[in-house]
Amino acid sequence: MGAVGAYPGAVRLFLVRHAEAAPGNPDELRPLTPIGREQARALGERLAPVEPAVVLSSPLLRARETASAIARATGAELRVDERLAPGATLDALLMAADGLEEPLVAVGHQPDCGEIAAALTGGDPPAYPPAGVAELDLPL
Repeated sequence: MGAVGAYPGAVRLFLVRHAEAAPGNPDELRPLTPIGREQARALGERLAPVEPAVVLSSPLLRARETASAIARATGAELRVDERLAPGATLDALLMAADGLEEPLVAVGHQPDCGEIAAALTGGDPPAYPPAGVAELDLPL
């Protein structure tokens, strides 16, 4: 997934789907698998040159673990936000990101990430595998 054309006054956003998670119940406590932990570490390395100001995360464990690895690798502040829980929308992301410095990383879930990306680009929802990331412009 690549960059999207700029909106005037937009915030650069890296929209990330959490890394691979283990199956289980309750859903909100599913941790990353060993592969998922490696994916999260690699995401941190990939995003380190971006130097994000903040990493926003869904409150679910798998997203928090992914976001934590990114925040550690990039030196960014980690913020957990209930608005990024499963079912998150573009409006929820806009509210969570309001007033934050860019660039910004947001870690969420599928199908939310694909639907948010589609809302920002006007296209179809892209495929979002675990640890998928898209660089987008968030109009704030």
